[in-house]
Amino acid sequence: MKIRPFLSFLPSPAAALLLTLIVLIYHPAAAQKLAVTNLRCEYQPHPLGVQTRTPALSWQLRTDRRNVRQTAYQILVADSPTKLNQNVGNVWDSGKIMSDASIQVSYAGRALQPATTYCWKVKTWDNQGVASGWSAPAEWQTGLFSAADWRDATWIAYEQLPAERVNVLPVDGKKDTYTGNNVLPLLRKQFEAKKQPVKATLFISGLGQFEAVLNGQKVGNHFLDPGWTKYDQQAQYVAFDVTNQVKSGANALGVMLGNGFYYVPPVKERYRKLKSAFGYPKLICRLALTYADGTQQNVVSDPSWQTTAGPVTFSSIYGGEDYNAILEQSGWATAGFDARQWRPVITVDGPAELLAQQQEPLRMFDTFKAKSTTQPQPGKWVYDFGQNASGIIELQVKGRRGDTVRIAPAELLSVDKTITQKNIGRGFYFTYVLKGSDIETWRPRFTYYGFRYAQVEGGVPKGEANPQNRPEIISLTALHTRNAAASVGEFSCSNDLLNRTNKLIDWSIKSNLASVFTDCPHREKLGWLEETHLMGASMRYGYDIATLGRKTLADMRASQTAEGLVPEIAPEYVKFEWGGDIFRDSPEWGSASIILPWYLYQWYDDRPALAENYDMMRRYVAYLGTQANGHIITKGLGDWYDLGPKPPGTSQLTPMGVTGTATYYYDLTILAQIARLLGKTADATTYEQLGAEVKTAFNQKFFNPSTKQYATGSQAANAMAVYMGLVAPADKAAVVDNIVQDIRSRDNALTAGDIGYRYLLRVLEDAGRSDVIFAMNSRTDVPGYGYQLAHGATALTESWAALPTVSNNHLMLGHLQEWLYGGLAGIRPAEGSVAFNHIDIKPEPVGDVTSAKASHQSPYGLIASDWKKSASGFALTVTIPANATATVYLPAAAGARISEGGQPLAQHPELQSLGIDQGRARIKVGSGTYHFEVNSSL
Repeated sequence: MKIRPFLSFLPSPAAALLLTLIVLIYHPAAAQKLAVTNLRCEYQPHPLGVQTRTPALSWQLRTDRRNVRQTAYQILVADSPTKLNQNVGNVWDSGKIMSDASIQVSYAGRALQPATTYCWKVKTWDNQGVASGWSAPAEWQTGLFSAADWRDATWIAYEQLPAERVNVLPVDGKKDTYTGNNVLPLLRKQFEAKKQPVKATLFISGLGQFEAVLNGQKVGNHFLDPGWTKYDQQAQYVAFDVTNQVKSGANALGVMLGNGFYYVPPVKERYRKLKSAFGYPKLICRLALTYADGTQQNVVSDPSWQTTAGPVTFSSIYGGEDYNAILEQSGWATAGFDARQWRPVITVDGPAELLAQQQEPLRMFDTFKAKSTTQPQPGKWVYDFGQNASGIIELQVKGRRGDTVRIAPAELLSVDKTITQKNIGRGFYFTYVLKGSDIETWRPRFTYYGFRYAQVEGGVPKGEANPQNRPEIISLTALHTRNAAASVGEFSCSNDLLNRTNKLIDWSIKSNLASVFTDCPHREKLGWLEETHLMGASMRYGYDIATLGRKTLADMRASQTAEGLVPEIAPEYVKFEWGGDIFRDSPEWGSASIILPWYLYQWYDDRPALAENYDMMRRYVAYLGTQANGHIITKGLGDWYDLGPKPPGTSQLTPMGVTGTATYYYDLTILAQIARLLGKTADATTYEQLGAEVKTAFNQKFFNPSTKQYATGSQAANAMAVYMGLVAPADKAAVVDNIVQDIRSRDNALTAGDIGYRYLLRVLEDAGRSDVIFAMNSRTDVPGYGYQLAHGATALTESWAALPTVSNNHLMLGHLQEWLYGGLAGIRPAEGSVAFNHIDIKPEPVGDVTSAKASHQSPYGLIASDWKKSASGFALTVTIPANATATVYLPAAAGARISEGGQPLAQHPELQSLGIDQGRARIKVGSGTYHFEVNSSL
């Protein structure tokens, strides 16, 4: 049949419609649109305060066609929405760029101006000849690039810490020479806006923490701004869009300040992990107003501001917070408030460098109501919220003026059922003094804790007998606070214990995502660095931690010593000297300065992180060389908290030198690769040669060629040797067999600790022994995840045995989550992959698990794996994003019938069969969603 002669008999509108339908039938690809979505600038959708002049732009492609790859793109950047809507990129029009790059595309237009909003959008073309429309517009706002951009704003304060008491790096154990409390101030500025602004941005840093109020309304929804840093060198500022809060005429801007890590007050009866004293609280800010006619007005912190003591009477990141509602001054941050009793601020010095807060802020998330309320002793009421989490309380109370309620949070209960803080920072509590109005509601502003329970004294729960007429507790809730990193992963399976283990680990991750990766949310809150790389993959599967990773690298750079040492915590707020320098200088911790940038590159294609931190890496490896004896490094903590005969602590089963030297070698292999990527070939050769020498020394020192064991043959020693590539290829299988035999000989019990366990899992999974991983983690009767759950843990604990003498919410030992996503569910970056552009979908149907599914929102888009096993076969549904490819591994014997979408593979030319190897059929696929079935007896 010829189409056009047939159409000539039809009226022209009908002919056009029929022609369209025929084209869609015979050319289905034309019916499928290509859309550009999820625009990001510097990892964020609409960031404020972008500090770089060449921000990285990213986007994703959406289509339901298969095998789609971008072949070209065009970016438009304009300085107004009107121009962008007219498709005018007056700031940057990239033109049509022939490239498949859709992430980390560097801006290359006109020079960006500070405190300026830029609008942008993207158009793409794909490998099937389809062009997208323009994406929905997005925008970013630049920050303040230089000191001049602050427009003469100065640091201001209520009082100044005497110079002799400034202590930016206290030593642990040093006795206090001063006790007392500092004033937590309110600061305010009344100003006149000349007219209604079309744009108003507040750039502000209040140290240690601040809460801003504009015309009586809190600015933003953040908690504990700004992120804590090495304050003697740098501080962060935060940018807020406050356009809707500023009005023409009289306005008032107010700021409350808390101590945070900037100043830890030495008050008796309150807990103090460390004694940092950078200064008393202070403030710097610029409120930038832009009017419709293009004119600008700036309100900055200067001597014209006023200040007074606020109702927060005690603030400590370690000791809690006290609030006296009687001292409230109603309307203090509104225009017309009578501030004649307030005094002028003083001007003070501040950190030398101000940087935009690049990581996500902390925010409030889950709310927990008490599952039970008990009175274990007269006057003490214990609320059980059912979940151990980082956070604060919210109190609703009614009582007389001057009545006082104290709330002490805790993870655990004592034998007498009252709370205990014995091992997590005794002397942390909240105090609220009532003003005597109707129902009063309060929550702390400048501190947080890790807790499941809260003990109330001085008040009585509503509905309970109250013969002494104590304040009536209307409600007490727990508010979970954490870094607002987006959730990008989900996992579940048919095995209940593994699901609960995943949740256990997830709560430890959520509870320790702050403005640093903390170890625990109570006694320390410090950025111990080993977890940033050992727990890195587990965290990245579930949360987008790219910006927090970058911020952590800045903390490391600021904390690195002149000798090149990267201390075990960053920011370094205390110099730990207990036990020599083992708590300051351990290679497994400091090597985060090399491993973390590499992982950020592998997961997010963050090449700038490699260049920006290369000098830090180079200096740290040089420092490690000075600490080695014959290329062997024996200092540090070793396989911290492994399971040995003694209480956990420094390595027991693995001799000192094994983990430190293996990590040193790993550093060198990574740094050689980074050097080559950055074009530093001479450096790369140097590091490769040094790495070869370290490898030889390591094997001469620790390898027994007759037994094929490393050192004591511990799980950690053998696993790290294999993972780091220290084992000769001819010996690798034997060493792996020794690992398996050790686990089996212990009836599938683990012994590896904080350092070794992640590598143990990696080696077993890579060797195809996920069955051993499953066996190790399916027990509740020996220390491990199941044991912790059986003993009532609701977040991952510091010790495998859930000891009550240590933290019961700790960010380490959660390495199994990497296997749950990457092994059991099967979503793994392929060898050499960058940002999941090449993916292995390789599920591990082990043990009694009959189904598992996981998803991960990668930089290119959604990756998903959902499999089910039955007596007759195996079914797998997988989703691969555009601009990525994958190899799918299906459990299949030779001769198995494999279909996709109900049709044999041979009927799918878009799929490439790579044959069957080691009991798995391998199929190469492009983007799209696929439904595979293997009909055979598994």
